[in-house]
Amino acid sequence: MLLFDATHTSHTRAQTGIQRVCRSLFAELNKTQEVTGICRDPYHDTWRALSATELKQVQHAGPASGSRSSIWSQRQRLAGHGRRLLGIRAELPAATGLVCPEIFSAKVGAHLPKLFPYVHGPRVAVFYDAIPLQFPELTPPGTVARFPAYLRELLQFDGIAAISETSAAILRDYWQWLGVTNPPPVAAIPLAIGSKQPSPVVASAATDSPRLLCVGTIEGRKNHLALLEACEALWRDGLKFELQLIGLARPDTAGRALEKIAALQAARRPLIYEGVATDEEISAAYRACAFTVYPSLIEGFGLPVLESLGFGKPCICSAKGALGESARAGGCEAVESVDASSLAAAIKRLLQHPDELAALAAAAHAREFTTWSGYARSLTTWMATLSRRE
Repeated sequence: MLLFDATHTSHTRAQTGIQRVCRSLFAELNKTQEVTGICRDPYHDTWRALSATELKQVQHAGPASGSRSSIWSQRQRLAGHGRRLLGIRAELPAATGLVCPEIFSAKVGAHLPKLFPYVHGPRVAVFYDAIPLQFPELTPPGTVARFPAYLRELLQFDGIAAISETSAAILRDYWQWLGVTNPPPVAAIPLAIGSKQPSPVVASAATDSPRLLCVGTIEGRKNHLALLEACEALWRDGLKFELQLIGLARPDTAGRALEKIAALQAARRPLIYEGVATDEEISAAYRACAFTVYPSLIEGFGLPVLESLGFGKPCICSAKGALGESARAGGCEAVESVDASSLAAAIKRLLQHPDELAALAAAAHAREFTTWSGYARSLTTWMATLSRRE
């Protein structure tokens, strides 16, 4: 039986990349073995199994909320306080393994030693990226301050499943720089997509106003501002196309992009942005677009790139780092720089050369992708090779 830490995901309706990984992995693991979802309850001051309400939140597949934050209801807080005051203990079942698929907070990380005794097999954490260290200027200050301690807390685990070769190398290098002599093994286990579309709509820019799509959280490092400036320049030059953005806006780093979106819409540019969307709406947007643009400066993986390819839709993205890993097998227009001029040139080329777009679409459709069941199988197979580190 596995313990599965869903402390944050069980208290949010956000559908960020991490929440999607957590929910998808939890669902797949439950198909093949017994899994107990758990959380660190700060009000009860204990680790405990998820309640029915919390479990439903982990299984949530509907539209995202307007916040990424973890929200505990008044009822949950009072219940936790009551149990703690009454001295009610929350025992967990003995487990053969532990999976921590979230970036845990300082309060959760501080209490990992109280969780580990319940686990008699390997304890594994999923590692996404070190962006707070690489781009601190594009990361909320609190996250930047917290991150070095988080990377040290990962040393307590028996293995780290990095979501790309790039992320794995960065973590190993960081620990080496710290002088860590016996770090846990780090394996690159790339993420999955839901499923490949069996008969994708052929990508085309031959309509009167083809649509470009960008799916991703609106935040500084996602580089929407450069995309908006690129599109503004192309519209000014007379190119006819629509741009659709889908994603939750982070209030701490999205300000300039949101201002630009508002200005372009006020100028009656063909820009569609309505915030978050359901999975069904996102799928429909992929099917309707000619191709996608993912202008992010840096990613640990970049799920929207592979999701676009899974719909047979080419993607313009960075050729560097983890995004370069995703682009390498075909279907992407990978650019060395994701500044406004480079993005504009790539967009213009695909809009004006349908043969190139069609070739990329064919390459995208020819690719094979890991499914979430395959990801779960790879993770548990690797876990079985790990030894407990004391």
